[in-house]
Amino acid sequence: MIAKLSGRLDESGLDWAVIDVGGVGYLVHCSARTLTALGEKGEACTVYTDLQVSENDMRLIGFASGGERDWFRMLTLVQGVGSKVALAILSALSTEELQRACANGDAKQVARANGVGPKLAARIVNELKDKAGGLPSAPSVGGGMISPAGGSSADAVSALENLGFKPALAAEAVAHAQAELGTEAGLNDLVRVALKKAAG
Repeated sequence: MIAKLSGRLDESGLDWAVIDVGGVGYLVHCSARTLTALGEKGEACTVYTDLQVSENDMRLIGFASGGERDWFRMLTLVQGVGSKVALAILSALSTEELQRACANGDAKQVARANGVGPKLAARIVNELKDKAGGLPSAPSVGGGMISPAGGSSADAVSALENLGFKPALAAEAVAHAQAELGTEAGLNDLVRVALKKAAG
């Protein structure tokens, strides 16, 4: 099974990207947060992947971190949650927010995602409540954790959102910070510079 791809971003759409790895283009379906983390066309990127196989289809799902992939796999074990719904949830909520929602039984948070009604949201938090503590969440600001290339951007965006910045502003600030610092920048530096840019 393909577990990770490292290459360059060839092109992307609303919920997909093509990663060029040694001249071979891999189509991966992603959450909005992962697409933000991939950067601009032509830039080096890394995605963790999960291969979804059905009777009529095979598709690669891409994630900015192994933790996001773990949550995707857990979500798709819940009845009524397919890959599209799981990606919608991971687009609406960071892994930290999702973990907190499940631990607290907060179905309203999960219902923010497109295609997730109150009943399904309640089922998700009820089934995952006991399992939420064993899954990783995004690192907190100033935690000293340096993420690998490809994951730092998503974690920095999540950190800014947790501080109250709107997702679009957080993503834009992190993109500017990464352009200034380079793709090897650690999470702490990204958050520090992005905070300055987001604050004005």
